[in-house]
Amino acid sequence: MTKRALITGITGQDGAYLARLLLDEGYEVFGAYRRSASLTTWRLNEIGALDHVKFEPFELAEYNNILRTLTKIEPDEVYNLAAQSFVGVSFEQPLYTSNIDGIGVTRLLEAIRTVNPNMKMYQASTSEMFGKVQAVPQSENTPFYPRSPYGVAKLYAHWMSVNYRESHDMFTVSGILFNHESPLRGLEFVTRKITSTLARISIDGRGELELGNLNAQRDWGFAGDYMRAAFLMMQQEIAQDFVIASGRTHSVRDFVNAAANALDMEIDWSGENENEVGRNKKTGDVVVRVNPKFWRPAEVELLLGDPSKAREILGWQAEVSFEDLVSKMVVADIKNVEEGRLPSRSLE
Repeated sequence: MTKRALITGITGQDGAYLARLLLDEGYEVFGAYRRSASLTTWRLNEIGALDHVKFEPFELAEYNNILRTLTKIEPDEVYNLAAQSFVGVSFEQPLYTSNIDGIGVTRLLEAIRTVNPNMKMYQASTSEMFGKVQAVPQSENTPFYPRSPYGVAKLYAHWMSVNYRESHDMFTVSGILFNHESPLRGLEFVTRKITSTLARISIDGRGELELGNLNAQRDWGFAGDYMRAAFLMMQQEIAQDFVIASGRTHSVRDFVNAAANALDMEIDWSGENENEVGRNKKTGDVVVRVNPKFWRPAEVELLLGDPSKAREILGWQAEVSFEDLVSKMVVADIKNVEEGRLPSRSLE
């Protein structure tokens, strides 16, 4: 019998890669989307999944809608990827972020318990829950210390998932995913901002890339690899949570350098803090400039995951290296610029 999967947040980067994976595994895939938002399907189209997904209007803020959707579809597996996913925005919209990323997950868990507690659920947790890190690297046993409303809301959802598993014997798992990127990443995320802006500069010879904290360090991996881990978590006999990471860390400056190298561009750095700039060594033009408005009110300086448990139990490890990931994104954005599929400048 064909398995059914419901993916919330299916129009995002992760949703597209997960949809493609599940379709390849023979699943019937349902995609939940917000009726009040425009249905953005270019990622699903890009990955060849659009024509095979069945869409359902869905709202994490409305319990009855969640209940009716689950009753109608009767999925075997629910992958909750939907969220207010921008850390910076969460400082401006803490109540909305808390409602969707925190309470919204509780609504979903309670609806599953009501409709059919045998449904499996995957919750998209995040390395931002570690925030002001208490140990390096961070594993499943590292204490959490979130530094943003986004991280706090995600931590609430994470513990609610654990609570429903332990209190109601439900199969709920959380993937504590560290930063994962791809050519399908939105322009509003710093990594895609870097690759798209530098791609345009390399072709047009004009423009500057404005960034915040260049010293912030992250553990970056490929979104397709990380969605494979999410699928593997849901196939286990015992429900448990996993850190999914590459086990390597790089600074934002490293990411800029890697993107520039993929474009045969070398960056010369000078200055410090808000006065730091990066110049194209060949032309002397400033191509990177620090803008303090992109600094967070409470910065997360270092995130580095320990994926040992995932490797041992799931047999999972990251397959795409940091360098190959950045190169994939740059190559895609060069094509996007040449085909006119990017705005005149990246979103801030």
